[in-house]
Amino acid sequence: MSSKYFVVFSFAAILVWSCGNQTQMNGVAENVVLQSEDGTFSLKLDNAICYNDDVNPSSNTAEWNVVVSKPGRFKVWLSSATKDTTELSYRNSVRISLLDNQIEADPACDKIVRNSGEVSYPYYQADSYMGSFYISEPGEYNVQVISEKVLPKEAMNRVSSMPDDTKLMSVILTPNTR
Repeated sequence: MSSKYFVVFSFAAILVWSCGNQTQMNGVAENVVLQSEDGTFSLKLDNAICYNDDVNPSSNTAEWNVVVSKPGRFKVWLSSATKDTTELSYRNSVRISLLDNQIEADPACDKIVRNSGEVSYPYYQADSYMGSFYISEPGEYNVQVISEKVLPKEAMNRVSSMPDDTKLMSVILTPNTR
């Protein structure tokens, strides 16, 4: 009997801790991200489906479904809000997956975005180049990021002991024009 309550409680907790409000209509997720006119994708954490593990935060996961209309090679950037522009405070490497490909890297401050409308003082936007993916055909794909910095807003409010020097904001895919 108690195992039934545990299963129900676990399922409810996952639903409560998801990052955004995702609903489905006719089997199609409303949170699908379409490719912009210039070929980029901006995958914001607030719009992701998130899974949070309080015991092992390094396995926290965010996922997006993207619709690719212009295939090709894409540079992958991780965008963070940080208080320290010289050192991001990721404890573990970040893993980003698309299809059967995976990028694993330690985020660095490769590009600081001045006067970003995405963050406010005392934070600065720092973009980290993570690598690249090749997508050969148009279609719908799943993008996943795994990091201890994947935290839904509810979890960030709940976990006050966690340092907030750096926050993951989004994954950006830009077409490689080279």
